[in-house]
Amino acid sequence: MNGSPKERLAALVVRAAQSGKLKRAVLSKPKDKSVAKATLTPKVIGKRLCLQLEKMCYADTADMADTSRGAPVQAKHENIFFDGGEISRLVEIFEDFMQINTVSAVGGAVCEYKCAKGGKEVLIGEGKLLSELDTVADAPQKLPLLGNDRKKNYILSGEEEFFKLLGISDKNGRVHDKKQAKFRQINRFLELLRDTEYALLSDDTHILHICDLCCGKSYLSFAVYYYFTVIRKRKTVMIGVDMKADVVDECNRIAHILKMDGLSFVAADITLYEFGNDESGTPTDILPYVDMVISLHACDTATDMVLDKASKWGAKVILSTPCCHHELNKKLNCPSLGFIAEHSMLRQKLCDAATDALRLGLLRSRGYDVAALELIDPEETPKNILLRGILKFSPDSPRARRALEEYEAARAFLLGKETND
Repeated sequence: MNGSPKERLAALVVRAAQSGKLKRAVLSKPKDKSVAKATLTPKVIGKRLCLQLEKMCYADTADMADTSRGAPVQAKHENIFFDGGEISRLVEIFEDFMQINTVSAVGGAVCEYKCAKGGKEVLIGEGKLLSELDTVADAPQKLPLLGNDRKKNYILSGEEEFFKLLGISDKNGRVHDKKQAKFRQINRFLELLRDTEYALLSDDTHILHICDLCCGKSYLSFAVYYYFTVIRKRKTVMIGVDMKADVVDECNRIAHILKMDGLSFVAADITLYEFGNDESGTPTDILPYVDMVISLHACDTATDMVLDKASKWGAKVILSTPCCHHELNKKLNCPSLGFIAEHSMLRQKLCDAATDALRLGLLRSRGYDVAALELIDPEETPKNILLRGILKFSPDSPRARRALEEYEAARAFLLGKETND
């Protein structure tokens, strides 16, 4: 094949995708430090074959000097259709990376592109991949293409017994039409939860302690408990906490029917509740350590209470999806942002974003790597942001102290320098 190494690699990737023999191409060592890595995967979208570029980026590009900023928190996608300009577009994309590994779907052949700091390029394994692509006579099985034209593979199917008892599915395991959005939301939450498992102790003797604060009807409590005990086969104690005693009683009844012995629910004020206590506040035989705290749509300042409680417990992982945001809207006192705040709709959007940013700032000041992630399509619900915190450093460290100063400065800017709220 003629051309530069990047051009030859682009042609190989296109040919492998069109023949159904491309598994993926992994693009690493990016020149842009706001990018973590990228992958190219063949997909079918709108019945058209394409290569989907998924680029994992860091959300906070202003903090690039911080080499311990944690996992990438934002994914950007581009679909490259085969319309004649695909090779030139791939070459443009390849220009931003120092290493690219292309893996075939059949024989597993790897073609590796490397670019040294001095600009010298090398393409390793080109001949092997070409040979595999030329072996048409073997009629290799093509890779099943993924995309919008396939049925979504969820972690949970809807046939789980707790879904039936909670009214998400009918007796045959079919998710009710009116509960489809909730079903997708729960599965998406589990996908994001799965990405945090590395932060939890993996010792088989360790009993996971998980708390769902403001659990409500507890769809998520049952799903998370099922995920860890049935799918991951982890010993788990999980407690859901909510103020509504009748809701708590019903959840305990369902947990008893399902013989989920490690799952229980307590009617209590979350600001006063301590993990392992009963409803009267008396400690039980459950050890008072917390591995994970979750919360789905705790209303307004209840989310702040959840994050405060979880971080003070020192939970290894915090996953919280806020609901409404009203508090900052009432207290906003920032002349510099008056050009936005004078418009009521824009003021609310500003306060929504600023509130969640402050929440993440507070978590960072307590030792957490943080991210704001999209939970579900905003067309389904505007309550689609998930706040994630993973405990990474000491709250007494210089990094935490800097984060606290930044948090306090941001509050002062938004609420007015004289505020003591």
